[in-house]
Amino acid sequence: MATEAPLPTVAYDRSDLVGSSSPYNTFLPYSKVYAPNSPSPGSQVLTTIYSWPALEPLRFESYPSNHLSLPLRRDILHRAVVYEGDKTRQGTASTKWRGDVHGSNRKVLPQKGTGHARAGDRKSPIRKGGGVAFGPHPRDFSTGLQRKVYDLAWRTALSYRYSKGELLIVDNPIALEKPLGARYLTNVFLGNEWGSGFGRATLVTSAFRARLFREMDLPEMLRHGVVKDMFDVDVKDLLMTGRIVIEKHALDTILQAHISDIGPKNTMKHAAKLVGIARETAFESA
Repeated sequence: MATEAPLPTVAYDRSDLVGSSSPYNTFLPYSKVYAPNSPSPGSQVLTTIYSWPALEPLRFESYPSNHLSLPLRRDILHRAVVYEGDKTRQGTASTKWRGDVHGSNRKVLPQKGTGHARAGDRKSPIRKGGGVAFGPHPRDFSTGLQRKVYDLAWRTALSYRYSKGELLIVDNPIALEKPLGARYLTNVFLGNEWGSGFGRATLVTSAFRARLFREMDLPEMLRHGVVKDMFDVDVKDLLMTGRIVIEKHALDTILQAHISDIGPKNTMKHAAKLVGIARETAFESA
């Protein structure tokens, strides 16, 4: 919610957005009502921080409205998703044209006097063993997109999930203790309506947690959701599943890396340095 409206002093019932059995349907502020269409500079939105794995509400945290309360821009999201898809295309398909096929350039038949049609060499595309006519060659499918546009799209996707009540921020690391495993995760997903029947969920962690990634990679868990490292989350990941569960440290780090359209250059350099330090720390603790 923005600061133009008074902050709520009571809990709001969100059973119309999430299941009534969900443990976080009464403490999460109804940001869809208070969030403006175009946030003013300096305004704030209020969100609830939960514990993991109990998912008990701990406290409220405020974020700038241009981080979690941006208006929906389908055109910007479309450009970002296409940009990400183009960068993931391999472009390794390769065929041999007639100039690439090994062989002689001598004509197989004389030009005249045989009663047959004119024929070139054996590397012609119409002959067996010849080259391919205009077949694919290795190429780069990646397209360009301004950094400011992509950062705006990233925060727009995050704001959309927040406005729909589908963004859950947890204070503790999303990790599994030794006694816990895939069965415990399945109960968490089904009990909180995150599973396959509710659009699946994406877990975003601030560090590579081997046990969590290993359990989530099992076939029975892939039906319910996926787990992503904070450096591997893109715009498409924020829009694919029905819910985003993210660690607060991961959210703060990613937001600092996607503010090129609202921050000065010196702020961006500092943010890049913080992201680099966070990446090194994550790899060292893995």
